[in-house]
Amino acid sequence: MYQYKTYFLFLFLLVMVVFSSTQITFAQNKPFTVVIDPGHGGRDPGAVGANSQEKNIVLTVGLKLGELIKQNHPDVRVIYTRDTDRFVELRQRAQIANRANADLFISIHCNALDRRRTSPQGVETFVLGLHRSEDNLAVAKKENSVILLEEDYSVTYAGFNPNEPESYIMFEFLANEHLDQSIYFATYVQNQLVNNANRTNRGVRQAGFLVLREVAMPSVLVELGYISNLADERFMMSTAGQTSLANAIYQGFKQYKTSIDRRTALPGNAAQRQTQTAPAIISVDTTTPVIIATTTESALQGVREFRIQFLSDSRLHQEGAAVFKGLSSVTHYRDGAMYRYTYGSTSSREEINRLLPTVRRHFRDAFIVELVDGQRIR
Repeated sequence: MYQYKTYFLFLFLLVMVVFSSTQITFAQNKPFTVVIDPGHGGRDPGAVGANSQEKNIVLTVGLKLGELIKQNHPDVRVIYTRDTDRFVELRQRAQIANRANADLFISIHCNALDRRRTSPQGVETFVLGLHRSEDNLAVAKKENSVILLEEDYSVTYAGFNPNEPESYIMFEFLANEHLDQSIYFATYVQNQLVNNANRTNRGVRQAGFLVLREVAMPSVLVELGYISNLADERFMMSTAGQTSLANAIYQGFKQYKTSIDRRTALPGNAAQRQTQTAPAIISVDTTTPVIIATTTESALQGVREFRIQFLSDSRLHQEGAAVFKGLSSVTHYRDGAMYRYTYGSTSSREEINRLLPTVRRHFRDAFIVELVDGQRIR
C-alpha cells in the first residue's frame, strides 16, 4: 500500500512539474500586447472644434499608430478598443485590455477649453493619480463625462459623478502598482511629441481618469492638442499632422519596448541595475510638470549636469538683472534665437530636485533640464 501511495505521489509531483513548466513557457511566449484606445466615438463626438470632432481625429491617429507598431514589431499584438466610429463604454475599454492581459494601454484624446476663454495649445500626457490643480481636474472631468451617456452609470461606477469634485477623493487613496512604468512610458511619449512632432510642451501630469483606474497594466492618456485652438486643430486635422502625432507616440512606444526587452534579457542583479537607469521623471508635479529622462550611454560621454530652467527671453541679461528676482549665479544656454536662463548645476538628480522648490517660489513654471557639455539633451 505504501508503495502505491509513493507511486501516485510521484506521478502527482511529476504532473505538477510538467504543468508548471508549461505555464512558465506560456508566460515566456506570451506576445507583448498593446491596447490602443481612441477616445469617444459613435454618439459621443468628444470635444468639438471649429471644423472637426475629437472622435474622428483620435481614431485616425490611433489606427496609424497601430499600423506602425504592426509593421515594425511583428512580435507585438495590437488590439483596438474601437477601430470604427462607434460608441464604447469606458468600462468596456478597460475590460478589453484586461481580458487580453495587455502589457500597455494607450488612450488617445484631444483637449479643449470653453469657447468663452482663450485656448492654450500643446500636448499633455497623463498618468493616473490625484489632481491638485484645477486644470488637471478639468481635463479629467471632460474625459470622464462620457459615462453620462451610459445606462446606470451611477451603479456601474459605484456612485461616481464626473462633475462632483468629491467623487475624485478616491484617487487620493489609490495605489497604482503600475505607476512607475506608466510614468516611464509617458515620459518617452511626451518627449517625442515635443521634440519630433514639434508640439508645445504642457508636460506629464497626473489626474483621475476612470479608464486608467480600471486597467491592470501600465497606462497613459495622451491629449494630442487643443481642438479649441485653431493652430492645434489645423495640425490635428491635417494628414501630415496626424501622421506626425502617430509617429511620435510610436517612437515613444519603441523606446519603452526596447527598455523592457533589455531589462527582461538581463539576469537578476543586472536587470535591477538596468531598471535604475531606465528613463524616468524625477517627479510628476500635479500643477507644473517636470519632465526628466535619462540619456543613452553614448550621450553621456561628456560632462553631464542638471540645472533648473526658469526663464526664456530673446534678450541677454547680465548677472543681477531685476528679471531674475534675486536669484544669483544664473547661467544660460542658447536655443535658437532664445536665451534659456538656468539656476544651479549639479550631477546629482537628488540635489537639483531639492533646489527646485526654492526657484519655484519666484518662478512657478521652473523645471529641470539635463545638459551634456553645455548642450541641453532633455
